Amino acid sequence: MPTQKTFSAKQKKCKVCGSEFTPSKPMQKVCSLACALSIASLAKAKRERTALAADKKLTREKLDAMKTRADWAKEAQAAFNKWVRLRDAAHPCISCGRHHQGQYHAGHYMSRGAHPELTYEPLNCHKQCAPCNTHLSGNIALYRGRLIEKVGAEAVDWLEGPHEPKHYTTDDLKAIKADYTRKARELEKARG
Repeated sequence: MPTQKTFSAKQKKCKVCGSEFTPSKPMQKVCSLACALSIASLAKAKRERTALAADKKLTREKLDAMKTRADWAKEAQAAFNKWVRLRDAAHPCISCGRHHQGQYHAGHYMSRGAHPELTYEPLNCHKQCAPCNTHLSGNIALYRGRLIEKVGAEAVDWLEGPHEPKHYTTDDLKAIKADYTRKARELEKARG
């Protein structure tokens, strides 16, 4: 007649409360019904968080798929502008040279409208106070002088020279947004 194996229980530590217990079943992980209910609710919460994260990811992918090229261009510009403001945070306004408590922009030396090929060129964009950028149309006369001091006459001559037109694709704009978002995060982390 075949003999049945008997279960010999070794002391285990409860996964919930940490107390020592003698299990009554081979795969038992908890010491009591209360701990079993607790571990079940923790597992349920983890499954719900995982499902919520997957749902958010799917929603984000659907929203990204609906974005137009213009939407991506706007987001790429916002990421670039944020990076410029963070890069130049310690500097005064490129045009008037003032430090003040007002709003700062990422001001382009060669305007985006007239020179779209320089839109995302770091040499062409610097921290600029709102009055200079908005009310004085960039305050270009002062901008140029301070830009020469900052980057040199050769770089300014290059900016003012002819450039090949750039036609950014949606994939280009996504890459630009990702790159400048990453760079901005790095600057924010470095500053604490």
